[in-house]
Amino acid sequence: MLERGTILRNRYRTVQTIGQGGMGSVYLAEDMRLEGRKCAIKTVRIDPAADKEVTSELQRQFSREAGILARLDHPNLPKVSDYFTEAEQDYLVMDYVSGKDLKEIVDEARRAGRFLTEVEVMNWARQLCDALTYMHDQDTPVLHRDIKPSNIKLTPSGLIKLVDFGLVKVLVKDDSRTITVLQGRGTAAYTPLEQYGEDDTHTDARSDIYALGATLYHLLTNQPPPEAKQRFLKPEALIPPRAVNSAISEHVERAIAAAIAMHPDDRPHNVAELSALLFNHSDESGAGSTRGYARESVSNLVRDNVVWILLAGVTIIVGFLATVLS
Repeated sequence: MLERGTILRNRYRTVQTIGQGGMGSVYLAEDMRLEGRKCAIKTVRIDPAADKEVTSELQRQFSREAGILARLDHPNLPKVSDYFTEAEQDYLVMDYVSGKDLKEIVDEARRAGRFLTEVEVMNWARQLCDALTYMHDQDTPVLHRDIKPSNIKLTPSGLIKLVDFGLVKVLVKDDSRTITVLQGRGTAAYTPLEQYGEDDTHTDARSDIYALGATLYHLLTNQPPPEAKQRFLKPEALIPPRAVNSAISEHVERAIAAAIAMHPDDRPHNVAELSALLFNHSDESGAGSTRGYARESVSNLVRDNVVWILLAGVTIIVGFLATVLS
């Protein structure tokens, strides 16, 4: 652990610890060269018992992977601005993202005895799908591997940011067995079965799709789905989302069920397919997707406020008749 006020690379002064896990720690820091700029610095832990040759190879690998992350540029991803090694410790410097994470927001809703609305959750889902499509479509595809509510920030402007690149996996097209220094195990409730174990060579875009589906399940039901291991042994442990929250649309429930299917082959093969299930349930065009979801939102609004709409209609008619008669 770094102490408060530690200066790294003669540029970054640590302010406080904002995250800690088995793969390392994340610190809020001040950029001493750019006054007023805050950044998040991720340390990547390397086993101190590893010999020098292994350590050197891991550090070279870290530099290659960090360079790939630094080239990513998307509004829903924090920008990686720097990476370096100091005192045999690797550091990744990213934009600091202010705001609450979605776990804080869904926990607040649960404590208040309410559910987040489908409209707002689908707005977040659309942004997350855009970010993942961008990552997966890189020349060297990049997986996040730890999508969950606490790794998704809602900024004051309403923009979603998918944070914590500390668990990404770079997929090298000619060597699918590459295990990277930045990869991690993920978080149980959001981790597909194929991502368990030390040799998770079968993870691909569908692993991120599972995690996104589990995240949407949590946001719409106020509870995470059962772990994949539990579902494998007891399939009935998974409660359908609409059995928990009847306001969830049928097509959204179907999309979530497809995303968190136990076998990768039963899930959407890419994020575009998942997006079609979530948003494009009326026709096959992108415009139809937006119109379809808008129509459903209006329909839900009318259904939930039918009494007030009728009263307003009666008031307008009475007013019109009174005007005519007078």
